[in-house]
Amino acid sequence: MAKKKDEKHGRKFTRHQLARWQQQKKRQRIFLILGIGVIAVVGGVIGGGWYRDEYQPMQEVVIEVNDTEFDMGYYVDTLKIYGKQYQQIYGESQSLFYMQSVASQAVTAIEQRELIKQGAMALGITVSDSEVSEELKKNDPPLGNDFRDLVRGDMLNRRLLDEYFEQEVPQFAEQRQIMAMFLESESQAAAVRERLEAGEDFTELAGELSLESLTVTEGSEAGWYLPGILSEKLRLLVLEDYVFAAGVGVSGPLYDEARTKGVGYWLVKLVDRDEDEQGELFNIQVMLLGSEEEAQDVIGRLELGAGEDFAGIASELSQDTASKEDGDDLDWLNPEEIAAPLRDFVLAAEPGALSGPIRDDAVVTKGGYWLAEVLGIEDSRQISESDRDFLKGRALDEWVSSLWDDPENVVESYLDDEKIAWAIDRAIGS
Repeated sequence: MAKKKDEKHGRKFTRHQLARWQQQKKRQRIFLILGIGVIAVVGGVIGGGWYRDEYQPMQEVVIEVNDTEFDMGYYVDTLKIYGKQYQQIYGESQSLFYMQSVASQAVTAIEQRELIKQGAMALGITVSDSEVSEELKKNDPPLGNDFRDLVRGDMLNRRLLDEYFEQEVPQFAEQRQIMAMFLESESQAAAVRERLEAGEDFTELAGELSLESLTVTEGSEAGWYLPGILSEKLRLLVLEDYVFAAGVGVSGPLYDEARTKGVGYWLVKLVDRDEDEQGELFNIQVMLLGSEEEAQDVIGRLELGAGEDFAGIASELSQDTASKEDGDDLDWLNPEEIAAPLRDFVLAAEPGALSGPIRDDAVVTKGGYWLAEVLGIEDSRQISESDRDFLKGRALDEWVSSLWDDPENVVESYLDDEKIAWAIDRAIGS
């Protein structure tokens, strides 16, 4: 029988050597197979854990908007996008704090974007993938594909405003031409009204006395307003209620308890004064009131001796949080710790002395009185572009609310606290 030859070296094997060589090869194959098997088993265990703990949860449907499903992976990606925006404000170290808030915002954003997308489609308004791609490129630097749905949502909103609600909002509407001034007290408003009736100019008086004026526009003409602008855009419901019910002329004082103004009046009582090794100390009581008239009324109550005390009235009326909550007692203060408007009185006063009203233009107080003058009424006047933009935005908001309220729109979230925590952990850890 011919013997096997080693072709590389030209060496011949004996039968015994050949048998040993074949056994070694066999053992090597066995070890190789066993090694591959072990690796496969370990890889299977590791891969199985990853599949179970990471891959599968990412595929789970967590939000449905009618027939459209969003899986956990989409939700996590949305959390990352919103989280990056908050990170720029609060910093990465506060991520656990703000991500709890982001988690619920992201759910609402996903649901509302899809509702708007479906609602716009029903109106024949869409944004194509190519349009979104072009919009992404316009940013510097260009936005990635993670932002596609956010950009599409923004483009849809603009298109709805420009193509649909542009037609829904009228060009002309009933409007009133008005001027108004905001004054601190009813007595001041009444006095100013008498001056107006005596022939003084509204604009000049507003410039002199008003804490907030609605007098003239850029064209040096009193402003024209339509229903909704005063109450919703400017938050002046008190004025709107009067203006659109009145005829031409000047109003009486109109109380507005919610409007703020940049002035207040302090009342201060020096309880006692003392000295230590650092110098003089002063124990004072304070309250902050919204007008000089109110401050004088409080002084009258205190001087009547009817059993009312400073602390009780401060708890009732003071607009300074510290004095209202702490019953007006600021404890012992050195001169540097006393607010500048109050310091001169406190340093010169004797224990038990009560100040008069001390005006402070550095504080903010609530409440005051409007005087309004209706100058003109038009049943059909062209609406300004800025007001139409506001009305279109309001119409869009109302339309979106109607989508939420529509019983035919089925919106479901399957996210619970455990799943949200899991998603936050993946969003932060990536």
